[in-house]
Amino acid sequence: MPFTQAEIEEERVHFANVIATFQQYAPYALNANNRRRKDIYIIPIEDRELLESIGYKDRISATDQAIMANAEFLNQLIANPEIFGHDMDEEEDQEPEVDGEKSPEHVEDGRQRSHGHSHSHTHDHGHGSHTHSHDTPHGGPMSKSTGRDRKRRYKPTEHDMDKLRSTLKQLVRDWSVEGKAERDACYEPMKEALLQHFSDIPEQERGNFRVLVPGAGLGRLAWDVAKLGFACQGNEFSHYMLLASFYMLNRTHEIEKHTIYPYVHSFSNIATNEGLLRGIRIPDVLPSSLPPNSDFSLVAGDFEEIYGSEEADDSEPQAGQWDAVLTCFFIDTSKNIVNYLRIIHRILAPGGVWINLGPLLWHWENNTSNDPSVELTLEEVKALARKIGFEISNERTIDTTYTNNAQSMLGYVYHAAFWTATKVV
Repeated sequence: MPFTQAEIEEERVHFANVIATFQQYAPYALNANNRRRKDIYIIPIEDRELLESIGYKDRISATDQAIMANAEFLNQLIANPEIFGHDMDEEEDQEPEVDGEKSPEHVEDGRQRSHGHSHSHTHDHGHGSHTHSHDTPHGGPMSKSTGRDRKRRYKPTEHDMDKLRSTLKQLVRDWSVEGKAERDACYEPMKEALLQHFSDIPEQERGNFRVLVPGAGLGRLAWDVAKLGFACQGNEFSHYMLLASFYMLNRTHEIEKHTIYPYVHSFSNIATNEGLLRGIRIPDVLPSSLPPNSDFSLVAGDFEEIYGSEEADDSEPQAGQWDAVLTCFFIDTSKNIVNYLRIIHRILAPGGVWINLGPLLWHWENNTSNDPSVELTLEEVKALARKIGFEISNERTIDTTYTNNAQSMLGYVYHAAFWTATKVV
């Protein structure tokens, strides 16, 4: 079913708002940091002098420099937004004001194959503010713009900026040496289970087996699976993630090419200046180093719309066409977990394997957008999977963090559920 003109316009506006959020990162973050600078001059002068003597004011200035470095990197990610098929208005190029101080390209647009319109939610399990992440469709009423309103520059919300800050932390998790601990905890067991399931397949024949990674984020797990020799497709909905993953996979040609500062946005629970201001170099591997003739892609769009349609699509058949589905910190992003599991079961070939790792932080719980939210216990999820037609094995609990600052005084540890499930009916 083709999109209506209204849906196309809504999508264009949403994407333009995401671009505006990237563009306004620097003034937004600098204004927040400048509040700290102003607060120094509110307290008694003797207190201010004491703070200056221990370097607090210098740390605020150093944070400004880190923010500007982040902004320079983020501007590179949106240098060519037309890669996603959107024509950007001229007003998007305007510079925002600061209040206070003066290879093959691995992203395809799956929306062309989707049926119905996408709903915006973020696959974010980070806990900077320990909140759920869910939106009304495409930013809700604030994102509507027609005629005269379109000329007004979009003003990003704190929620918009939180998603952008989360993207910086995701870059650490997926594409840095520092993120290796989290990747080893989450991705390695999944890759080991995949290799175990196909242990009778010669390595040179792995390319005949198709692996899907929904909620692929910045693409590292899908990239790792392709590195093993499997035909692998990642699927991601968030424009924030898609812009960053496209740049990392297609525009980054040198190991540790970029330095970002993902932890400068909060001064809380910081033990040392390094915990706040240290730069993280990315990527830790060369994204273009996949073996020749690798079959690797990322598809942009909503998982349920792209892979859940009952209608046949000759260009990309889904039902029974995937040999493995890997879900990492993904299934709790569903509004209706029954539909997620039904889709996974339907698209798997007979005997195909579903490998899962993650918690149950139901992303739509207590949402304010009147969207449905089915929130099961872990035992109920597994009972549901068995009723749908999976045989679950290799169950265990894996303790892991998610986009954690390793030098913070605070960290959330998930007791993530891991299992291998085979399609039996």
